[in-house]
Amino acid sequence: METDRDIFKLEREFLLQTYKRIPINISHGDGVYLFSTDGKKYLDFFSGLAVNALGYGNKKVIDAIEKQAKKFIHLSNYYVNEPHVKLAEKLIQLSGLNKVFFTNSGTEAAEASLKLVRKATGPDTKIITFSNAFHGRTYGSMSLGGKEKYKIHFSPLLPHISQLEFNNADKLEKNIDSNTAAVYLEFIQGEGGVRVVSNEFVTKLKTLKSECDFILIADEVQSGIGRTGKPFAYQHFDIVPDLVLVAKAIGGGLPLGALITNDKYSSIFGFGDHGSTFGGNPVSCAAGLAVIDEIFTNRLWEQVAHIGNYFIDKLKSIQKQNSDKIIDVRGLGFIVGIELNQNCSNIVEEFRRNEILVNCTNDNVIRVLPPLISTKVEIDQFLKIFESILRK
Repeated sequence: METDRDIFKLEREFLLQTYKRIPINISHGDGVYLFSTDGKKYLDFFSGLAVNALGYGNKKVIDAIEKQAKKFIHLSNYYVNEPHVKLAEKLIQLSGLNKVFFTNSGTEAAEASLKLVRKATGPDTKIITFSNAFHGRTYGSMSLGGKEKYKIHFSPLLPHISQLEFNNADKLEKNIDSNTAAVYLEFIQGEGGVRVVSNEFVTKLKTLKSECDFILIADEVQSGIGRTGKPFAYQHFDIVPDLVLVAKAIGGGLPLGALITNDKYSSIFGFGDHGSTFGGNPVSCAAGLAVIDEIFTNRLWEQVAHIGNYFIDKLKSIQKQNSDKIIDVRGLGFIVGIELNQNCSNIVEEFRRNEILVNCTNDNVIRVLPPLISTKVEIDQFLKIFESILRK
């Protein structure tokens, strides 16, 4: 059996170094906890970057995977499979839209949407995205992003895409016109520092949409599937997008994403315009159905809304007592950002020493993404440790 030291050495030897790995060798997970090979028990408040909505070892998800795997693991998309169709139906019910195209990931959902936009509007219209936005790392999705550090070495990117300042309604007024094909918006920017769109910004966007008739795409890859206390983050606002991008939690830990369209854009793609060998994999869709059932049929999302409000209120109280250290607390439900007045990498390491896993994003924002099954007990555990770290 390999030792931890051997595993980390082999990782450096055989894998491209595109991730700065956390120095923990995970043995298994259970509920909201991850266990390491050295016997430690970590409260996972990063939940696989919002993927593990039901934590680890959920029996319904495992049973759904096993049941489908015994039938067939993969089936060509030239055939219909039941989990594929049933999960599409659930997503349509939750979103209020019309049709679904399944992918393997969020970045592939963004790529599919780009092709749809271009076919619907032509090659020379402009696409608007926003500062600090993140829509993926493939060429099209990266072109949509607003973080230069991810794009700097990879020019030329796709043309006719520009970034405006997030939450600046005046910039919308000055830059959106009849030649605007589409606007991509994260109603909560995850990678961008857990920044929530303002009501003023959404109101202006809605007005301009009625005037200019552009396609509004909501990126719900990180914020969707109940994480904000509603099925999707845009449902906290008085606006309905034309397209929705989802992934992460939708597959129960297996690779799965989706592009959801409204009726107006449901017939843009014809046979052969787009495809995916593995998109809508039956095992992933079966797991997704179990996730949807647990979150929405059993009304877990309501618990997320209630405990999320409690969590954010408590964090804001801590902020008042530590205004010299904490600039802002923001978020909805179980997607929370704590903005510090310094780089937060050392704070994240201190959390890890106290056996809690969180993430640092946008340099100085602690991003907290608890599994949706987290209770007030785990939230209080996090708050207690956070206060002790701040006292240091």
